[in-house]
Formats: sequence, structure tokens, C-alpha cells
Amino acid sequence: MLPTILIVDDDPQVRKFCRATLEASGYAAREAGDGREALVIVGSSVVDLILLDLCMPDMDGLECLKALRAESPQLKVITMSGFMHGVLLPAAKHLGGAATLAKPFSPDALLSLVEQVLADTGRVTSSD
Repeated sequence: MLPTILIVDDDPQVRKFCRATLEASGYAAREAGDGREALVIVGSSVVDLILLDLCMPDMDGLECLKALRAESPQLKVITMSGFMHGVLLPAAKHLGGAATLAKPFSPDALLSLVEQVLADTGRVTSSD
């Protein structure tokens, strides 16, 4: 069974880029446009990894990460941000994110980090 990765970002272009990259490498991908939608998906289906944007309207990524940790503490989450990532990404790591990814990122950086986190090769802190 292919790992399923949930891409949570309010920017449809980022979701499209991530989904195309992941699916081209054999992963199953789902999308959510905000934190609330992500929590509904996680509550009703199997997800192996979440790519979680931190800057989103309504429920931001930090709020979503806190809720995910309360409901599914074992779920692997890679947080990503292109805005204030020097502040937000360390905060997300502190809240239990498995790894961080600063935007913009390349397909290779995304795939490498996803592979590392899914393989559970240790706590990865960042990727460029």
C-alpha cells in the first residue's frame, strides 16, 4: 500500500506542485485548503504524513498542529512556511513537527525530506 500524504496549504498552486511531485514518485496524495479541512480528513481516513503550511487563514498551521498532536500524536508532520520561517518553523518543531521545509523548495528537497520522515531515519530539522 502506498503511503498517503495530505497536503495542507491555502495556496492551490503549492498544493498542485506538491501533489504532482509526490504522485510522480509513487505516493498517494490528498489535499486540504486549511487546517479545519485537514482535521476532518485525518479524522475520517488513513494518512501517513502531512505537509502542513503554517500561514493560512481561519485555522493556521500552528493551531492545526496542536490539534493533530492532541488527536494523533504519532502522525508524522512536515511543516512548511515561506513567511517568517525563521520564527514559525522553530515554533512548529517545538510543537512536535517531525521536520520543517522553508518555501520555496525544489521537488528534490520535498521528496528527500518526505522519504526521510516516512523512513523515520531520525528527527530531521530542516531542508532547503
